[in-house]
Amino acid sequence: MKIRNNRIIAAAELDKAVGILAAGGVVAFPTETFYGLAADAGNEGAIDQIFTLKGRSFRNPIALIIAAPPDLEALTEGISDNDHKLMAAFWPGPLTLVFRAVPAVSFRLTAGTGKIGVRISSHPIAQALAAGLGRPITATSANLSGHPGCTAADEVSKQLNSDSLTILNGGPTPGGKGSTILDVTVHPPIILREGMISKAAIANILSGFKPDFKKTRLDY
Repeated sequence: MKIRNNRIIAAAELDKAVGILAAGGVVAFPTETFYGLAADAGNEGAIDQIFTLKGRSFRNPIALIIAAPPDLEALTEGISDNDHKLMAAFWPGPLTLVFRAVPAVSFRLTAGTGKIGVRISSHPIAQALAAGLGRPITATSANLSGHPGCTAADEVSKQLNSDSLTILNGGPTPGGKGSTILDVTVHPPIILREGMISKAAIANILSGFKPDFKKTRLDY
């Protein structure tokens, strides 16, 4: 297993990580919440590696990180004015919006729901990976399914002991709560997980109405 010990990742290291993603590999990377596992969202073999590394059920969807809002066009359909308001208010940041997925999005990512979770991360390393690859990357947490999320590179190494995994060590992440997950395919939107972005903060953006909350067993 390769761990980069510098907290400020050099451009050469980021370029190498992007090359690994482009070649169908997986990279662990820091986000504004926990460490995540990046794979090319358009590569089925790379996505399968995520499930293997995590011991994850195929019934659970995988959310994505994109570099910029125009990247949504290849993934989603039916984006509303309210969705644009949420993106303007909370992106880049820890709000995952669940949209209707276009048919080209992998069944592995949607878990057969016909929906895909997307966000723009506020962490510079996450942004650099998505921008460098030029395609969406997976954003699932870098941990064994059912285990606590990792806030440091050495924690990722201990949980996911694989020689095929490269870990970009960007230093500790805040941890605590993950990204808030908001399903905007229904009206009013449904909060699938209340994380770093509060229900009250979302309600303030959506013209005063309060989003419903729904407990879900799906693990993003």
